[in-house]
Amino acid sequence: MASSTGHRATWILIIAVAVALRLAAGVWWQSRLPAEQPFYFGDSASYWTLGKTIAHGEPYQYESPEARVFRTPGYPLLLAGLFSIFGDDAPVMMARALSAVLGGLAVAVVGWWTTRLFDHRTGRCAGWIAAFYPGAISMGAFVLSEAPFCPLMLLQLALWGLAWRAPSNERAIILALAGGVAGAFATLVRPSWLLFTPCALLVALAFDKYRLRQGLVGIAMCASFVLGMLPWWIRNLQVTGHFVVTTLQVGASLYDGLNPTADGGSNMNFVPRFAAQQHVFDAMGAEADFEYRLNRRLQRAAVDWAVANPARVAELAWIKFVRIWNVWPNEPSLRTWPMRLAVCATYAPLLCVGIFGAWRFTRRGWPYLLAWLPAVYFTLVHLVFVGSLRYREPAMLALAVLAAGALASLTQPPPQTGAAIMPAGTGPS
Repeated sequence: MASSTGHRATWILIIAVAVALRLAAGVWWQSRLPAEQPFYFGDSASYWTLGKTIAHGEPYQYESPEARVFRTPGYPLLLAGLFSIFGDDAPVMMARALSAVLGGLAVAVVGWWTTRLFDHRTGRCAGWIAAFYPGAISMGAFVLSEAPFCPLMLLQLALWGLAWRAPSNERAIILALAGGVAGAFATLVRPSWLLFTPCALLVALAFDKYRLRQGLVGIAMCASFVLGMLPWWIRNLQVTGHFVVTTLQVGASLYDGLNPTADGGSNMNFVPRFAAQQHVFDAMGAEADFEYRLNRRLQRAAVDWAVANPARVAELAWIKFVRIWNVWPNEPSLRTWPMRLAVCATYAPLLCVGIFGAWRFTRRGWPYLLAWLPAVYFTLVHLVFVGSLRYREPAMLALAVLAAGALASLTQPPPQTGAAIMPAGTGPS
């Protein structure tokens, strides 16, 4: 009983520290911004506006009917709750406080997942790593979709691993259904997660010898994923007349990464030019639905340019890779030497120990492979789109699970099962 109470008290402390650090970072970040410009990132302003739109019960569109599928609704729905509580003049700091709480939730999921894979001691180690890791702290201070995305992503990964090791098919299906719902909600928060579930399932079926269990878990997870996404798909079909899986900003994002002036970072200055061209084309008698057709135009332009310039595409892929996994910030305004040293001194050790943990524990089976698969997935996605440090941070939280396992194994023999339901390395029966 005393041990259980102490364990609970430790976790309360870990989560409290995590939330406090993120709140402090949010206050500091807000103090750097002018009152007339409360957001540093353009994405933040769009989420804020859409959250207010939902709170007012207005049509879900970003400033005009020409942007009805501009963002998925996951994060704006959370922000809408703030406007319902505080009114139209809701302080931006409340959104940062929400991000801090969600960051604390992500730390809790990291600890729970690690405990299931290893033991309580290793779980606490992972919790402290996630609580203090500056990249995770920053995601809990910004008004960006990473804040709600991280706990949802981590929850899906943990549930998938538990489903794989479940003692019965019935239990595996229940866990997989829950994991699919978490994956759908994660995608509705951050659309780039869309292809992870099917891609990871293909990897599992190709390389995991327990294909029957993987197939059962995969079917259940994909089914609940589709059900979770279905309301958004139906809504998009009703408002656009087309099947839109996530948003109609995919074309703009693709062209952002693949165009004659692309440099690996984001610069959306081309959008007004393409929009003007599309308006002219529509005025000449083309079919309606400007947003859908503009998205198609941008997609075609990006693909056509990429096909015509394969060498530059390969060069950009390398540039984006460096930008994603850089040891210090890419943004010139953040590249002061104190900031460089802070990022490098915390990120590089976690990455190295996480890679060591991946090498050491992947042989135990699918649940451990899931901890580093997001790093591969996000890298591949952003070799095509644009590269930024923020896109690696969710994957770094997953790597913290393996890093904690590696650190714990240096001081004690690695546990064979921890709290796992089935013996690690033997797979499901």
